[in-house]
Amino acid sequence: MLRIKGRIGDWPVDLVVEMDREDWAQLAALLPRDGVAPVQAAPVVAARPQDGLWQTAQDLLQRAGTLEGPQLLAELSALAGGAAAGKRLLVRLRHCPQVQVESGAEAPLYRWVG
Repeated sequence: MLRIKGRIGDWPVDLVVEMDREDWAQLAALLPRDGVAPVQAAPVVAARPQDGLWQTAQDLLQRAGTLEGPQLLAELSALAGGAAAGKRLLVRLRHCPQVQVESGAEAPLYRWVG
């Protein structure tokens, strides 16, 4: 049994994955053997190509001060060139320490607290 606990945004997560011996054996077969060097992941601190877009998204909210979620999503989608990229930016803003998300009457309010 494998238990994963934590939070995704405001939502608590408590996930239990049950695995039998065969599942563990399959997982173990994917792990590196002795004498074989594991593949190193790229450093997380490396700059991402979309960091300029991220900065622009922060600037947009900072200039506005407060925006409702649907309006912010529409502006981010236009900025990023698509709905999926706009949603990724919105999620990133939701977890940004300079942004406060409040419950509004119709939709969440994103407020820059910088």
